[in-house]
Formats: sequence, C-alpha cells, structure tokens
Amino acid sequence: MTRTDESVPPLPQSRIDPLRPPDGLAELAAQGLTKVRFPNGVETWFATRYEDVRMVLGDSRFSAYRSGDEPSVRSEPITSMDIPANFNIRDGAAHQHYRLPLSRGFMVKRINAMRPRIQQLVDEHLDAMQRQGPPVDLISALCLPVPSLVIAELLGVPATHRDLFQRTARALLGKYSTMEEFQGLLAEMTVVLTELIDQKRRDGITSDLLGLMANAEEPFPDDELMFLGTGLLAAGHDTTANFMALSVLALFDDPDQRAAFMRDPENSGPAVEELLRFMLPTGSGGIPRRATEDVEVGGQLVRSGEWVTISSYANRDETLCPHAGTLDVRRPTPPHVAFGFGPHQCLGQNLARAELQIMLTSLFTRFPTLQPEKDIRDLPYRNDMLVYGVYELPVVW
Repeated sequence: MTRTDESVPPLPQSRIDPLRPPDGLAELAAQGLTKVRFPNGVETWFATRYEDVRMVLGDSRFSAYRSGDEPSVRSEPITSMDIPANFNIRDGAAHQHYRLPLSRGFMVKRINAMRPRIQQLVDEHLDAMQRQGPPVDLISALCLPVPSLVIAELLGVPATHRDLFQRTARALLGKYSTMEEFQGLLAEMTVVLTELIDQKRRDGITSDLLGLMANAEEPFPDDELMFLGTGLLAAGHDTTANFMALSVLALFDDPDQRAAFMRDPENSGPAVEELLRFMLPTGSGGIPRRATEDVEVGGQLVRSGEWVTISSYANRDETLCPHAGTLDVRRPTPPHVAFGFGPHQCLGQNLARAELQIMLTSLFTRFPTLQPEKDIRDLPYRNDMLVYGVYELPVVW
C-alpha cells in the first residue's frame, strides 16, 4: 500500500520520548513507501520497510550522488557536498577509487590486532573516571575521547597531535565551539595533516591509514587527502560515540535487559548487534538515493529522477525479526541495516563493533552499580545534529 503525503516525515524534533522513535513514524511505516516533503521543500519517497531499504541501497539504479538538492532537514542547500574525495556521494568506479584503498585500513584482521590497544585506552579512561569520582559526564569521559583517539592512531597521528584531534572531534559536535573556534581548529588540522602526509610520503610509510592513502598506487592529491583525513576523523568518532551513549541509555531504561547483559558481559557481540539494530540514530531523516531510471520498489513505481529516503526504522520491521520493537540483548543477530547495505555500507563498521563491545563490557564490569545522575529523559538530546544522540550523560555509581 502506498500513499502521497505532503507533510514532513517524522523527524527527531517530533519525539515525544527521546528514547523512542519520532512520533508518527510507526504509523507512516505501516503504510509502506510513502511520498513526503522535507523541510527544504524536496519531495521524496520515504522507505521504512526492511526489504525496500535493502533493495534501494543495493541497486545500482539508485545513485548516492547529491550536491545539496537532496531531501534534507536544512532549508539552505549544502554546497560543500560536491567535493571529489567525498566518496560517500559517488557511484561505481568513482566510489571504488577512494573506497578500495581505504578499506585496507579497516580489514577485520587489522581491527582485531587493535583490540588490545582499544582495551588499554578504555581502561585508562575508566581509571580516570574512578579517580575523579561521581558524577562524571560519560560523553566527555569515555564515549567521545576513546573513538577519537582510536581513529587518530589508525590514521597514524602521533601522540603529540592527538589533543588537537580530540578538541576538533569535540567541536564537531556543534555545541561546544563557535564557528570561529571550529574554523581555527580546522586550520590547525590542515597544517598538521599536511606535515604528516609529507612525512609519510617521504618515508614511504604504509603501516597506517594516512600512509596507505599517501603512498597508494594512484596517490591521492593533497587536497583530497586532507578531506579524507578530516572526514575519517568525523566519521570515526561521532557515530560510535553516540551509539555508545544511546546503548548505555537503552540499558539504563530497561533494567531486565541490563541484567541480561550483565550476566555475560564478556559475550557482548550479540548484545551490541541488538543495540545497533534497536537504536535509531539518524537525526537528519534518513539517507537519500535518487533513481537513475524507472524502478519498482515494493510494488510502487519510482520514476527516474525521484528521490527515495532510507529510514533506519527498517530495523524495526517485523519481517527482520519477531518483536522487532523490543530490545532483546540475547536475540540471535538478525542482518540489520544499522551500517547500511550494499556498496556504500559503513567502511568502519568492524572498528565500531570492536569499540562498542570493549567500551560496554568494560564500563559495566568496572562500574556494576552505574546509574544516570538524573532522569534520562531530561538530558540534552541531539535533535539538531546529523547523528542523533545526547550531548551530556552524567552518571554516578
């Protein structure tokens, strides 16, 4: 069943409960592929069914390319999208040109080799939490710094520059710095990354991600390396940091599920997959794709040139798993689309899984009595950001 609806799709701002889907999303999902109009005036088909989402994300007849004219919660166009190295909005060979060299840095073997170091970083931050004593803001104490330090090490950034990476990562949240401060940090990053790229080319270093990109068979130009390095910093910490915070909140909100997790915290793999499936982190309304020819999606004809916006609500589809609207940390892992699907699925998903497993296991093992300092529904949520989450999460134990 389909219908046309000129209204705006349910967005984060319409959440009555910050830990539940936006108001009206379940009703919209029940109607199948639906046409809506985003706040910037662009019409789009809104896809919430699991099979529809996988079909669109995996079908080459849908393009990821966009340059600011896509469905968006922003009223003004995003002119900075059209950058060659922004491989997330490229298709086919242009996309693979950037993705294939980068993928070597995120292979399972490489990430598994990093697990002891990730554990060390987590332990150091938990030690600092314990020394400080409650209350502690979990975002600034653990969720944000650990992923930013991990991506810095993966990129091959020396310890002397990691404070800059952490400050830039925090500024990327959009709440803690002015635009002038943020631009200043980016200027510093440009100087640092330029020097690092020159050094890695000069010394032929390929043991880290910046080195791999700088010394690829077809070396990337410096401006593209700058964009890729900064982009990986942003992507490598922000999504993971917010998934971590939302996962902790979900366990706070459901004592039975927290107890189930605590009975076997070392076996955190299935629990993390379920939390990834259950949470709805997309704050911008969804992922846009444009049809390059007429395509039928779930019985609905999508014409060439029309947009389809992918909603993470697909992970709540009952065809994916029974009782999909409830959290069950011991559920057999269903093939969720939290990291997307098809050629553009998240490049860093193996790293994100490792970080989430280690952070969640270590946090609740070290602080079994951990609790939020105040009602979790009164926290400052990130309704205004691309990735949904929470700005601050004060905890006690």
